[in-house]
Amino acid sequence: MKQNNTYTSSSYQPDLFNDYPHGDTFECICDKLGCESNAPAWPDKFGKSIKTWLKNNDVNPIRTLSLFSGAGGLDIGFSDIGFDIISSVEIEKQFCQTLELNTGDGKRFKNSKVNCIDIRNFSAKNLGSIDFIIGGPPCQTFSAAGRRANGVLGTTDARGTLFREYVRLLNELNPKGFLFENVYGIVGAQNGEAWKEILEEFSKVGYKLFYRIVDAADYGVPQHRERLLIVGLKDGIFKFPRPTHGPDSLDNNAFYNAETAIEGVTSNETDEENKLGGRFANLLNDIPPGLNYSFYTEEMGHPNPVFSWRSKFSDFLYKADPNAPVRTIKASGGAYTGPLHWNNRFFKYEEYKRLQTFPDDYVISGKKQIAVKQIGNSVPPQLARMMAIAIRKQIFNTNFPFDISLMEDFEKLSFRARKHDLSDMYKEKARLAIESIKKHKKNIPESHNYYSTLKNNFEYIISNETSADYFVEVFWDKNLTINLMDNSSKSKDLLLYNLKIKPVSVWSLNIENVIINIYSRNFLAYTAAWKAFEFELIKNNIKADLVQLNGYYQYDSSFVIESNIAKNVSNGFLLHSILSGENVAQFVTTKELSDTWKILPNQVLESAKYLKKIGYEIRNSSTNPQIEKDTWLIPYKFPTLSKLSVQLWKNLV
Repeated sequence: MKQNNTYTSSSYQPDLFNDYPHGDTFECICDKLGCESNAPAWPDKFGKSIKTWLKNNDVNPIRTLSLFSGAGGLDIGFSDIGFDIISSVEIEKQFCQTLELNTGDGKRFKNSKVNCIDIRNFSAKNLGSIDFIIGGPPCQTFSAAGRRANGVLGTTDARGTLFREYVRLLNELNPKGFLFENVYGIVGAQNGEAWKEILEEFSKVGYKLFYRIVDAADYGVPQHRERLLIVGLKDGIFKFPRPTHGPDSLDNNAFYNAETAIEGVTSNETDEENKLGGRFANLLNDIPPGLNYSFYTEEMGHPNPVFSWRSKFSDFLYKADPNAPVRTIKASGGAYTGPLHWNNRFFKYEEYKRLQTFPDDYVISGKKQIAVKQIGNSVPPQLARMMAIAIRKQIFNTNFPFDISLMEDFEKLSFRARKHDLSDMYKEKARLAIESIKKHKKNIPESHNYYSTLKNNFEYIISNETSADYFVEVFWDKNLTINLMDNSSKSKDLLLYNLKIKPVSVWSLNIENVIINIYSRNFLAYTAAWKAFEFELIKNNIKADLVQLNGYYQYDSSFVIESNIAKNVSNGFLLHSILSGENVAQFVTTKELSDTWKILPNQVLESAKYLKKIGYEIRNSSTNPQIEKDTWLIPYKFPTLSKLSVQLWKNLV
């Protein structure tokens, strides 16, 4: 019989006098199991202790199907608590290889079969009875990174609809229950419509749903990692386990910190080979542990603010605090993506495993970059263990030698509220560190001349005279003046563009204005001149790029641009409109652009293509599917595309 749609944690009301709060502290649980708590690699020993207890007491295994198994984070935790993984389903070959390396006689998943297959082609016919299902579909369409890059696609993206395959298998196998894991962004995707759809689909096949957003650090993981957990049951109610660590635990048990977690790790990697490289590497040295690139912003009070506030992801140049859990480990990142070690290097492969609570002896396939991607995509096994204990106790009536504490529906976790306190602490750390930096008046850079070339991918390079496209004069004085002309003539007879860039109020440049003069008819000379300005910012350690000077497009720009463009310049009126900020940094319709640019609506696309051809980032429904049709976004008044830009190779149609 199908249950009514129930989207709460529980309708149970406790007897507050007799049974709230109830259960053993985590230290007490470890004492009863004979394992050490809060020591290096203690989660490994914790899992082994419960596994040994289950075996010694002949506790029956629970036949379990694992979906979207990844590298096996959920599988590790659940198998330690006696959930026998009968079969796992994963489409990524590298992840499948990891599962296979840990499957078979004498290995962790001794009874499992790894199905390296698209779940849409997976059949449950020959599985026999299944008691429980675990797994979390791909989360990129709901993740923070996905929102920043593309907006929220949710169930409009093919990956966002895979939960329906989960529902299909629930309907076929009819297990007692399931655990569904995903990023917390799924709740707000598409104004809640995606979340509503997901809940309704699970409920239709007869499951009552219990869910919470939790932080893995609250359950003994040395990493803050917020995840949505849904437990579905055919019968009964489910209460989530109370945090074992942090302020919400029974005894305010200290978080498992990063330094303790990685203590004693053995690795073939050296500190030296894990050092950062590139032009931002030296910036990491002065960042206090726990902070990121925002240390170098005006808002933090830095005397040389290289970056603009909220212009980067929060893990950019993020240095871990050894005395606290690290922030979320990402599956994929760039050259400066944290968490980074407090000794100004990348973490080693074995250290990443510890920070995610993967057992030391668990084998992950591939080279380090591939292995870390698998780790970052996984559920921390220790979080999985605590969920598995709560599920086994309540759904399968297992009497453990300890009493795990469970939460009531009305209880709220405090990890979100604690973020404000962390922000205040980080600001104080930054203030103290900045006070120690010797402040002195910035010297005005020297004027100079050079030759340059702009490549098709908008890479701006310094060239020699024989191979260069442009000759550039740079004058640093009260103003910064940049003159760009053709290398072939070095002539300033015809001024085609005159741009004056003025601060809105006070800016971090130690000058009054920036003046750009362009004397070349080459249509990319305009872009090269902006790149020349950016080059001065980077070369003199003033800003990381033009976006950092301007500020992220969702905030007010730090400067305005006055432009004088020769009448014979193609698309001069269009550029003048963009430079003045008209319809920039906002979503506008095709009709609004045609009115502003004084062209027909069917000519807007060609104008947009021209802007992109000279380096402007242009977004529409083709580049970003979540944008409405006939709607456009031009984030900045100046060209920003580079060889690393996500939007560079996206087509406008």
